[in-house]
Amino acid sequence: MRKLILLVVLGLALGALFGQLMMSVPGYWLVRVGDTSFQTSFWFGLVLLLAAFIVLHFVLRLLMRMTRPVSRFKVWNSRSRNRTAMRRTVRGLVALAEGRWKRAEKSLVKAADDSSTPLVNYLSAALAAHYQGRYEQADTLLKRAHLSTEGADTAVGMMQAQLMLDRQQYEEALAILTRLDRHLPNHPQVLKQLKQAYISLSDWDGLRRLTPRLGAQQLISREEREQLELQAYRELISQEARQPGDIERVRNLWADMPDHLRTNVELIVLYAEALVRGNEQGIAERLLRHSLKEQWDNRLVLRYGLLEVDAARQLVVAEKWLQERPNDPDLLLTLGRLSLRNAYWGKAQEYFEASQRQRPSGVVCAELARLYANLGEHNKSQLYYRQSVELLDKSLPSLPQPTEPEDTLARSNGTRQAS
Repeated sequence: MRKLILLVVLGLALGALFGQLMMSVPGYWLVRVGDTSFQTSFWFGLVLLLAAFIVLHFVLRLLMRMTRPVSRFKVWNSRSRNRTAMRRTVRGLVALAEGRWKRAEKSLVKAADDSSTPLVNYLSAALAAHYQGRYEQADTLLKRAHLSTEGADTAVGMMQAQLMLDRQQYEEALAILTRLDRHLPNHPQVLKQLKQAYISLSDWDGLRRLTPRLGAQQLISREEREQLELQAYRELISQEARQPGDIERVRNLWADMPDHLRTNVELIVLYAEALVRGNEQGIAERLLRHSLKEQWDNRLVLRYGLLEVDAARQLVVAEKWLQERPNDPDLLLTLGRLSLRNAYWGKAQEYFEASQRQRPSGVVCAELARLYANLGEHNKSQLYYRQSVELLDKSLPSLPQPTEPEDTLARSNGTRQAS
């Protein structure tokens, strides 16, 4: 309302000013052509000139449009086709989201040439063809997507890599992702796809190098990062332990390992096994001894008793541990084995029997049976062998067993007849 009042006031003011000018500035226009003359007032003639200019302007624009009817039609036709393509693209994307792959591919491909975003059409159509199992058609559509838009290498490459991963063509996917990673370091989607490819290919060295980058980009949680690192180093050390040709590679792996993994008991045992296979039992002994100071674990204790380093010094160290843990069955078993390696037969017998009293074990019974057999006490040896078998039998799964000879014979005959 205020704007309207302001416009009215402004119009009145301009009208008054224009009227004042007409009264204060008299004059006339005289136009003479041959014997014909035309005369009017100055202000009326000025209005006529302005009107003539406006009319001439619109006439010229109309004439210019009439001289280019084909181009105007082309523009109109292009806009119409673009609107149609947009509607088809939307229908195709909706069909893709609903899982109607064939309809989606048809709509998206048909609209691609007239679409303002052909890259989106071809990439989405390639995905629809892939879900139908038409892999060659999907690859063709990806090539058309690459040609449709300049600078589409990254988008097409990531789509192609994802399709390769879905087809379980992991090596081809890794080749594409490695190339993309060189050009786009730390790209989130590329890093995620690299993780999937490394895990699928069991490329543990690639995974362990990738994990810090995933963590730095906050693409995985702390728990997942620790789990992936544990899996990668466990597999790498296990592989090296089976092929002890170059122990330096195992030691370098251990040196590169994150600090929190060096306290993992499973990795410590694996590393110790690798060192033993690489004739580095002295390093393995120091590793297990220092690890047991930090954390006590039966797996470390039992592995310590199987080393062949300095049996006398090992026995002294283990007996010091016994002062703090006098009833530890695994430590007593280890002491018994170390005593055997020092040829202390009586002490070995005492440690084995003490371990058996703390926790009956088939392994301890087997050690006692073997020891008594070599000492010539065959009755005791047979007794412990039977106990060993009984304890082992308790650890077996519960399965049906024959109870009488006739039953056994009948079942055996039934098996032969069935065959």
